[in-house]
Amino acid sequence: MRARKVFLSFLLACLGTMGRDVAAQQNKGIEDEVIRITKAQWAAEMQKNSSDAMSHIASDYTEFNSDYATRLEGKDINARLTEAGFKGSGKLIAAEMINPRVQVYGNVAVLSYNYVGVAQDKDGKNTPIRAKSTRVYVKQGNDWMLVHANFGDDPVPGNR
Repeated sequence: MRARKVFLSFLLACLGTMGRDVAAQQNKGIEDEVIRITKAQWAAEMQKNSSDAMSHIASDYTEFNSDYATRLEGKDINARLTEAGFKGSGKLIAAEMINPRVQVYGNVAVLSYNYVGVAQDKDGKNTPIRAKSTRVYVKQGNDWMLVHANFGDDPVPGNR
């Protein structure tokens, strides 16, 4: 009887560990997918391809950023602003994600990271770009869709 209890306790512990491992693997897959989607959006923006840049943005998307004093609401306004930005003579030449963290809660994934990039103006002058970023993705059907983002200034220390 005692051996049976020990065996059952061992079996339950193993099953619990396996369940955590499966959940961790599923979350790792989601983390990788969310980061891949974000980097694909950057690549599309660097190529000035608004269709691909908007492909994982939900119609009810909202955004806070340092360029506007109010929340931007809807994919349509974001698409128009993105298109307008593409008409400028400058371009984004590098985009990197530093310290990414993805938190998964069922069909919601929150990606937070530091953004570092380089923009180049029409005269070839490069300017570094820094931001503290958070993106909220929701699984809609088979796709992870961006429903909200917050892009905040990340000033150089000492220049506040």
